[in-house]
Amino acid sequence: MHVGLMIYGSIETLTGGYLYDRKFCEFLASQGDRAEVISLPRRDHLLRALADNASPSLIRQVAGAPFDVLVQDELIHPSTVLLNRRLRSKARCPIVTIVHLLRSSERAVRLRRLSSSTERRYLAGVDGAVFNSETTRAAVESLLGRRLPGVVSYPGGDHLAADAADAADASEAQIAARARAQGALSVLSIANVLPGKGLHVLVDALGHLPAEGWRLTVVGSLTMNRAYAARLRGLIESTGLRDNVDLVGAVPNSRVADYLRDSHLLVVPSDYEALGIAYLEAMRFGLPVIATTAGGAGEIVGHGSEGFLVAPGDAAALTAHLRLLGEDRELLLRMGLAAQGRAARHPTWRESFEPARGFLAALVETHQIHRGQRSRETAR
Repeated sequence: MHVGLMIYGSIETLTGGYLYDRKFCEFLASQGDRAEVISLPRRDHLLRALADNASPSLIRQVAGAPFDVLVQDELIHPSTVLLNRRLRSKARCPIVTIVHLLRSSERAVRLRRLSSSTERRYLAGVDGAVFNSETTRAAVESLLGRRLPGVVSYPGGDHLAADAADAADASEAQIAARARAQGALSVLSIANVLPGKGLHVLVDALGHLPAEGWRLTVVGSLTMNRAYAARLRGLIESTGLRDNVDLVGAVPNSRVADYLRDSHLLVVPSDYEALGIAYLEAMRFGLPVIATTAGGAGEIVGHGSEGFLVAPGDAAALTAHLRLLGEDRELLLRMGLAAQGRAARHPTWRESFEPARGFLAALVETHQIHRGQRSRETAR
């Protein structure tokens, strides 16, 4: 298959969504398919994105390409909602969307009514979807008001390559030694420093615990939202926690593994997380996870089993769970082992993407049959 993939910006961007897109392209290539990325300029405003639909150069680039199937990262929906109607009228190829997260599921969305309407119209105009979780599929079908043909392909938990494989071989004794080691609770957050990741809530929650009892390391970009990063630094300073918090910034995947080995648990209290690749990363290393109830984290993290789920913004509940795990290292150990066991049962990228590729291939075959029938009818 010749697959076109439309995204905003660079596919090398360090977020979970772009990682998913990269892995999908890699899998397609491993199967002998050709994946071609079409990058649109990143848009920071809905109205600017909508203007892309009238771009002659974009229309020529997409309409003129000999794709068997056109795949779009759903986040570009404002730039293609009208463009797709023109493409479908020409019956060029099926259009499939990869849905990581609905914009309408986020709290801080501008022009919410217009945004939801645009997203609904976009979803009504595609032939199918690849969803990253059952939660995402349900959210799409709730917004659309009907079933959308598609397949759920979870993010794989094995993208750290050899490091992740080594983690899967970690023994109970090694995880126990880490959990029972004397000293402060080592809390890790793997998240780009953005408002929706809830890092200010985490700092607030930790600030209610004795300072000698914990350390927080945040691994993720400090430049995607400089204003929020400055606000977070200000909160850390004003609460006297500078010596307890290390804002590392973005690091290569090879270094992420080191932080996971040296930490007791992962905490990312996001406003909404469709699933959370960072949770899977941590669980493979035997770390319990504290996530939120908003989104799909509950599909991989059982409350009270592999970690805890709290409501977004609930700093008090977060404090209580952190205090409990800091004081009860045997509970920390049991949850860590449960987390590793859950991650071991989670599908790999290959296992997840095989049905997605099959779904694309079936759409292509059906489209080609119908196109052939139309051509014969026209010839008569």
